[in-house]
Amino acid sequence: MKSFYITDTGRVRSHNEDSVTIVKNASSEHLMIVADGMGGHRAGEVASSMVVTQIGSRFQALSTIGSKIDAVNWLKENINEINTNIIKYSEEHPESMGLGTTCVMALLTKEFLMFVNIGDSSGFVFKNKKLQKITKDHTLVNFLVETGDLSESEAINHPKKNVLMKALGAADSCELDIFDVETDVDAIMLCSDGLTNMLTKEQIERVLNEEEITVEEKLIKLIKKCNVRGGQDNISIAYLVKESGGEA
Repeated sequence: MKSFYITDTGRVRSHNEDSVTIVKNASSEHLMIVADGMGGHRAGEVASSMVVTQIGSRFQALSTIGSKIDAVNWLKENINEINTNIIKYSEEHPESMGLGTTCVMALLTKEFLMFVNIGDSSGFVFKNKKLQKITKDHTLVNFLVETGDLSESEAINHPKKNVLMKALGAADSCELDIFDVETDVDAIMLCSDGLTNMLTKEQIERVLNEEEITVEEKLIKLIKKCNVRGGQDNISIAYLVKESGGEA
């Protein structure tokens, strides 16, 4: 296993509200997390940090996550607790109006691969030199595309493309999307929309397929490409190479 994660403020925002990590427990099961925070007075980084710090530390303390059902229950329980904590924080800190965060996670064990998301941070698998998106964005524009009210080409530059339909901290209860994915993949990638709004899937794919450079160098190159194009948002990427036969 080779992994690397990186986060960058970008060229427009004054500070970074993203949080990202990759952790493993005693059974060498891996959990990847990317959270993209939002809210006034730098509260976004408080919300995203809650996700990464709490879930990351609790996962590392486990001997094993157990079965798929155990994993789903554990993730839901922790996410619901964090959702409650974010709402409580915003009530206690009125200046942090609009506090919330997206969250995308990938959980890899010897038995299964699971993606979980709420918001518009994305989860991908990389196989046979192709990048495939697993998660679905919880945005107004994506909802309109799915209902047929908007074409995919109209959605690309829509003025409301970043309006979220779901996020942690936005409602008392949170509904997660959970995806059970084949484990036969070469790599797993999570990212905030700071990457996907700046680069197409094909542009990302090309960098991931470059030979003679390490995982770390690939992610740094993706960050640089986003910033060359304007770097309009914070950019975070987590990447885990599953197969030991190459950099993928």
